[in-house]
Amino acid sequence: WWYSSLLAMQGLEKVGVEIEVTGTKLLATVEGPCVFIANHMSTLETICLPAVIQPYKDCTFIVKRGIVEYPVFKHIMLTRDPIVVDRTNPREDLKVVLEEGCKALERGRSVVVFPQTTRAVLFDPEQFNTIGVKLAKRANVPVIPLALKTDAWGIGTLVKEFGRIDPTKKVHMAFGAPLTIAGRGADEHRQIIEFIQQQLQGWLRPAQQPRVNSAMKEPVADH
Repeated sequence: WWYSSLLAMQGLEKVGVEIEVTGTKLLATVEGPCVFIANHMSTLETICLPAVIQPYKDCTFIVKRGIVEYPVFKHIMLTRDPIVVDRTNPREDLKVVLEEGCKALERGRSVVVFPQTTRAVLFDPEQFNTIGVKLAKRANVPVIPLALKTDAWGIGTLVKEFGRIDPTKKVHMAFGAPLTIAGRGADEHRQIIEFIQQQLQGWLRPAQQPRVNSAMKEPVADH
């Protein structure tokens, strides 16, 4: 799984996609399993994150049922014993995540959670629920925030998972410092959101600034 994920990352790089990963050293500071809580921007993170996380932490994902019903891909995903939710009944999904997620964590397997209801290029904190924090609290394991900018892999028109690859967009993955859930986890949830927002703002800012000709001291238009 790790190797096939690495091949996918190398395939993206071969067509010109630049990938930057930071904060992986923080993963080695956490003993035992943890819950990774990340924003969800595209299919890229589902395909490529195993190559980044698996060398440090054996992991699985919380996925919607459709992911384990796709031809070919379902066989890969099912080998990881993912936690499957239907996304139709939030109360029932929470029950499944807490029960199955705790079992996975007890076995030493970390869990990757995308709390957003769907993939989105724009990060909306209002759509970022607390299901990951609740799982970490129930299992008494730390949380590692994970900020992602993966819109180089577009959202498909007919099939959302198969969109166009845009080599002009750099891929960013940033792991934050581990958090221990205290109380109801409201403060930790806020810190995770702030970490993701700060990372996204930093990544977007350089792309939005005009290039300057050092001789003319004037903005230069991109061609």
